[in-house]
Amino acid sequence: MFKDKHEALKFVKDQGIEIIDLRFMDFPGLWQHLSIVSGKLDEEVFDRGLGFDGSSIRGWQSINESDMILTPDPTSAFIDPFSEHKTLVFICDIKDPITGKDYSKDPRHIAKKAEAYLKSTGIGDAAYFGPELEFFVFDKAYFDQTHNSGYYFIDSDEAIWNSGNEKNIDGTFNRGYKIRHKEGYFPVPPHDSLQDLRSEALLILRKYMNINAEMHHHEVATAGQGEIGFRFDTLTVCADNVLKTKYVLKNVAWKRGKTVTFMPKPIWGDNGSGMHTHQSIWKEGRNIFAGDKYAGLSQEALWYIGGLLKHAKALAAFTNPSTNSYKRLVPGFEAPINLAYSARNRSAAVRIPMYYTSPKAKRIEYRPPDATSNPYLAFSAMLMAGIDGIKNRIDPGEPIDKNIYDLPPEEKSKIPQYAGSLEESLKALEEDHEFLLQGDVFTKDVIETWINYKLNVEAKAIAQRPHPYEFILYFDV
Repeated sequence: MFKDKHEALKFVKDQGIEIIDLRFMDFPGLWQHLSIVSGKLDEEVFDRGLGFDGSSIRGWQSINESDMILTPDPTSAFIDPFSEHKTLVFICDIKDPITGKDYSKDPRHIAKKAEAYLKSTGIGDAAYFGPELEFFVFDKAYFDQTHNSGYYFIDSDEAIWNSGNEKNIDGTFNRGYKIRHKEGYFPVPPHDSLQDLRSEALLILRKYMNINAEMHHHEVATAGQGEIGFRFDTLTVCADNVLKTKYVLKNVAWKRGKTVTFMPKPIWGDNGSGMHTHQSIWKEGRNIFAGDKYAGLSQEALWYIGGLLKHAKALAAFTNPSTNSYKRLVPGFEAPINLAYSARNRSAAVRIPMYYTSPKAKRIEYRPPDATSNPYLAFSAMLMAGIDGIKNRIDPGEPIDKNIYDLPPEEKSKIPQYAGSLEESLKALEEDHEFLLQGDVFTKDVIETWINYKLNVEAKAIAQRPHPYEFILYFDV
């Protein structure tokens, strides 16, 4: 929105901005914020930043070294369309107040280091990422876990399981047109009851967020599954755009009396939500992924794929960092669990889109990620794996263009499989992370903190609690 702090300060004064909202990303992947009156924003805030308690942020500082500094990035600014008072938002970077250096566990700093490392290798000038964000829109969602109970309940007026009700959730009479399981791609209204919600989100992204949002549609699952797509951008900017898009979708739904979740698998027995991530590397204005090899790819692109496939299980710790992620990554739901590459085949982990023939449009699509990931970390990790593939000329093997689900068992058994659980991915990351440490992009403390946090706060916490289905299986044993 602005080239520098001077443009930003002039805009605040000229446009009568009342509130400045300062946002940053915590370690697991949620936006945090604090707000100041506009008069408090000056050049010193841009140069020296504002202090906050880093020990209260998940996965960050201990209580005895809690002071941290956040510094707003003027190029990241946007007007908040949901605030009652005229509010200008800045995405911030985190620094240490003693040394003045960038904080090693700031995910946005890691993303910037990944981009700098790419340039230092001479492989390319820029890495472009284009994620497809899938999500569910529900009318109801409530859940709890206590010492003697555990449950969740989600509901949607659109869902097939509500076809037998006399009235809808909103009290109106049921008129049918419910979407059956696995038939949500692409019916028109009235089956698709969320057209206007998604359109509103897309137009807000274009008008207020400086994001070239291009398309939206209903996705395969029942109960309000959707997708919204925006144009690719450089790594850090694209990660910023993921957070802006999630923010807009959540707030548009909230305003309309609904709720959005990016959980990969909130519904059993139907398709889950992923974040298929398109990526390419450019150098001196040329897409180095375009060439005369398989599916119009270059040798560099094939090596990049080799890096992704070699490190896929370790990457999963960042691209699929929740226990729920692995409830999506199972056979039978277009799940990309096969560590192979292919043109058009959606059951392979890497797909080469064939919609367009222009060299500028040539890219690879890494299909396992989902939106529970911290996009700064996920994009950076994928880039580092790809760079490792190019530097070490990692052969991705032969492509698989057959329907993998129809292969004979002996042939299918030869295809490596993706990580099957969060614990497996964390173990793989523990054993395979040297490629992430190159160029000091990911540091040892980041890897160790991530593994410990995810293992103890999430994986073990889930493993220690009774599951409702266990009562069905075992209560009468």
